[in-house]
Amino acid sequence: MSFGKGCHLHLIDGSAFIFRAYHALPPLTRKSDGLSIGAVAGFCNMLQRYVEGNNGHDAPTHVAVIFDKGSHTFRNDMYPEYKANREAMPEDLRPQMPLTREATRAFNIACEEIEGYEADDIIATLACQARDLGGRVTIISSDKDLMQLVGGGVEMLDAMKNRHIDVDGVREKFGVNPDRVVDVQALAGDSVDNVPGAPGIGVKIAALLINEFGSLEELLDRAEEIKQPKRRQTLIEKREQIEMSKRLVQLDCNTPLDFTLDDLEVRDPDPDVLLDFLARMEFRTLSKRIADALGTEAPVIPEPSPQASQAGGEVQNAPDWPAIDPEKYERVGDMAALEVWIERIRARGYVAVDTETTSLNEMQADLVGISLCVDPGEACYIPLIHKDGAADDLFGSDKLAEGQLSVGDVLGALKPVLEDDAILKIGQNMKYDAKIFAALDVHVAPIDDTMLMSYALYAGQHGHGMDTLSDRYLAHKPIPIKSLLGTGKSAITFDRVPVDEAVKYAAEDADITLRLWHLFKPQLHRDQVTTVYEVLERPLVPVLARMERYGIKVDRETLSRMSNAFAQKMAGLESEIHELAGRSFNVGSPKQLGEILFDEMGIEGGKTGKTGAYATGADVLEDLATEHELPARVLDWRQLSKLKSTYTDALQDHIDPDTGRVHTSYVQTGANTGRLSSTDPNLQNIPVRSEEGRRIREAFVAEPGNRLVSLDYSQIELRILAHVAGIDALKAAFREGQDIHAMTASEMFNVPMDEMTPDIRRQAKAINFGVIYGISGFGLARNLRIPRSEAQGFIDRYFERFPGIKTYMDETVAFAKEHGYVQTLFGRKIHTPEIAAKGPRAGFAKRAAINAPIQGSAADVIRRAMIRMPDAIADIPCKMLLQVHDELIFEVAEDAVDRLITSARDVMEGAAHPAVHLDVPLVVDAGQGANWAEAH
Repeated sequence: MSFGKGCHLHLIDGSAFIFRAYHALPPLTRKSDGLSIGAVAGFCNMLQRYVEGNNGHDAPTHVAVIFDKGSHTFRNDMYPEYKANREAMPEDLRPQMPLTREATRAFNIACEEIEGYEADDIIATLACQARDLGGRVTIISSDKDLMQLVGGGVEMLDAMKNRHIDVDGVREKFGVNPDRVVDVQALAGDSVDNVPGAPGIGVKIAALLINEFGSLEELLDRAEEIKQPKRRQTLIEKREQIEMSKRLVQLDCNTPLDFTLDDLEVRDPDPDVLLDFLARMEFRTLSKRIADALGTEAPVIPEPSPQASQAGGEVQNAPDWPAIDPEKYERVGDMAALEVWIERIRARGYVAVDTETTSLNEMQADLVGISLCVDPGEACYIPLIHKDGAADDLFGSDKLAEGQLSVGDVLGALKPVLEDDAILKIGQNMKYDAKIFAALDVHVAPIDDTMLMSYALYAGQHGHGMDTLSDRYLAHKPIPIKSLLGTGKSAITFDRVPVDEAVKYAAEDADITLRLWHLFKPQLHRDQVTTVYEVLERPLVPVLARMERYGIKVDRETLSRMSNAFAQKMAGLESEIHELAGRSFNVGSPKQLGEILFDEMGIEGGKTGKTGAYATGADVLEDLATEHELPARVLDWRQLSKLKSTYTDALQDHIDPDTGRVHTSYVQTGANTGRLSSTDPNLQNIPVRSEEGRRIREAFVAEPGNRLVSLDYSQIELRILAHVAGIDALKAAFREGQDIHAMTASEMFNVPMDEMTPDIRRQAKAINFGVIYGISGFGLARNLRIPRSEAQGFIDRYFERFPGIKTYMDETVAFAKEHGYVQTLFGRKIHTPEIAAKGPRAGFAKRAAINAPIQGSAADVIRRAMIRMPDAIADIPCKMLLQVHDELIFEVAEDAVDRLITSARDVMEGAAHPAVHLDVPLVVDAGQGANWAEAH
């Protein structure tokens, strides 16, 4: 097919695909030879998604993936410092680059690169040729440099955001039409590519100037007319630099090509070639998916060893189950059919169960239906309250659809099964389903949870949601819930979904859950994490479910008064900020703030991002606040704004109308280290360092006749560090009950304990806690507001005084590199897939590996305490309400406070035993009061 009018050319920015793939996936290695293949895997997945998504009515007629051939181009000859700031390519990515080219050819897509030219120049040349021949062009990239080409039949597609960029989109970003983008770039420069531009002129000012004068050349010729002195001087003195910058950013539309547009015609892949490549890469899941799409047999790839299984996320020896086919699931519409399923469950001894409801808020949700599965491929759905209205009719009939059983009849029949100790109930995120059933007086036990099994097996490697697990371990993409409910304002609740569609979706969930359980259950033993799952994860589910259902009382009036007070204080700060700025502006707008600070006030150090706006994050403002009053006041305003919007306003919306209490949800899998996270609302991040933040806890109150009691581990992570690193001085200090921060200061700075000042103790405290998180000299300098060299000196002295800590760090990193994970004192594995990464990610990965055993061990201790707590306080009139990292909150009758503190403290201080004998004592501080602020 000769390229011409009616043709549609897709040009894919190959380098962008590769780097996106590299950063999106953990480092994976090929089993047979240990070759890094993570970027290749991600790249192949992206190509497959591209192919699948571009076979409709507007499919391309021609396509090519364009790559950079090398790092040296004609621009380096023009300006040797061009792109000199860029970091070297990560070592584990380098050998994958040629494999991405091979992958492109295996998909039978044209793969082009030219020595001495950037991919952008090849894309520009092809786009111009195609446009001149009357064709359409879609450039698949988000690279701002390519926006010069937009218009006249050329558009861009940001595949990550699924956003098309046309002339209006370019104008929105640069403030000019595409043909003047290069002029704006020449002035603004580019710190990433080391294009100098005009110092002090950002994208916004550049756009204003170009729009005023019409072109860069006209602007430079008439620079004397610029009224702003500094800007005028820059344009005159830096003219040559600016003109050279334009030559650097101008794309070359006349790149010499050794191929033609006709060579880029779309071609179907050769199944043998493509599947052979995927087999050599050992991409088992992707091979199966593509083979299914091509209607052929997947290649046989040897199963990975257990070690390879952990690295690559593949489960060994998956049984030969029937394919997941939602069309084959059963709708249970009468009691006789339900009895058949109950008999099958009793005969089998286990069942995967899932609920469908009207809301993710368990306290307000209605049960819509129940799905069951006893064998892979054999699942059913029991619809209960589906409405007889169209799926897209928000105001459809409330009349129940025909052929549904009553909730009472179904629960009456299932309750004995769900509560039978001899029948295992299997779920994915079983805590949610257990709470739904508990609200209907059905107490599900015993349970297994595939989400928690995945967490015990693969913490740190990937997420643990059903869609992720199904895709990764079953090579199956479940029916997306959005396809049934829709999104946004037009979204419906599940009871409006037609029953036939609900059967497919709900029963599929139960089927997938059972298959995952069959895979994960034996894997727990093979990976030696059975104890973690059975002791730390599974028993915690009913404990958390009870806490969440209890909730904690929150006084709406207190929150309302705080919101009003914060609003008044914010208004005062706004007035002060406007006065400092010399004019009014939207303090909540980072863009406007950046213009005030760096354009109008002329403060040095402003840096623009990809959008052209100045960075005004907290780190930037904190650096500026030491010298300028305005950024300091903005930080104060932002803190109050966050407290108001996130807590005093939002918490009022979370008060349950039936209970008058807030019911947070705890996520067991939210942090790789084993820490619980709190959502809807998040009660773990209420600030405690500021007076305003601490006051928010005053709104959390006890019922009349009760008190709130807080029990908090004292410095538990430092105690665990002293134990695992074998620091005798720290261990002795903890055993003797010394002030650990004062002791550290005395050891480091040679200051006698009786001469200790608050400032010296504060510095030691910052170092103590900073070291746990692998803080750098830069980070400590920012925390203490001291020079970086002085901060680094503190850290160096700390390691000299406590050499065991440095030894622990080095040994932990070495262990992580050798095994791909680190462990807590209780056997929890936290995988470290990026420990071998290069560049900035390497530092983060090492710090995470060092901290994980300490934070994870502390998290395991409080989990053990929570699991034991219900039995220990069973005869006390109290309830455990909240867990906030190292703290537990209880509500207790006034006359039972002392009994609770004694019993709960005993449990918490002895929680590590008998699994681990710590060299230091665990100490728990207790407090009580009418509200949380008083108790804490």
